[in-house]
Amino acid sequence: MKNEKIDFKLIDVIEDGKAISPILPEEVKNYMIDIDGTICDDIPNEEPERMSTAKLFDDALDTINAWFEEGHKITFFTSRVEDHRNVTEKWLDENGFKYHGLLMGKPRGGNYHWIDNHIVRATRYEGKFTNLVEKSANIQVFKE
Repeated sequence: MKNEKIDFKLIDVIEDGKAISPILPEEVKNYMIDIDGTICDDIPNEEPERMSTAKLFDDALDTINAWFEEGHKITFFTSRVEDHRNVTEKWLDENGFKYHGLLMGKPRGGNYHWIDNHIVRATRYEGKFTNLVEKSANIQVFKE
């Protein structure tokens, strides 16, 4: 049930007199959420027959749909491949997820280092979906 597109109001940004990529308002989060092992059973691409019956993890649906209703952007970003798009969309719809997009083909293997010119906040799923809380942690950054 990829929900109707919401027109997120992007903020135009000018830097040194030139337009650069627009940004979302600070109060809008752009959630990119993994599927396998994060919102449901961890199913490898080599066993797609299990994808349609994956067991949903407790609180994932309620938490993600609450974020959607609060006006945040929800995109599922999965290592499943394009051949798995139909079964994935059907599973998301049948389970009642509200979302804006589905990106297939995330690199497999974890140990992700996301390099971007925009703020990236990474949150590792560790068995329980709840609202996010503030916590300090060590991170790796580029040398100044």
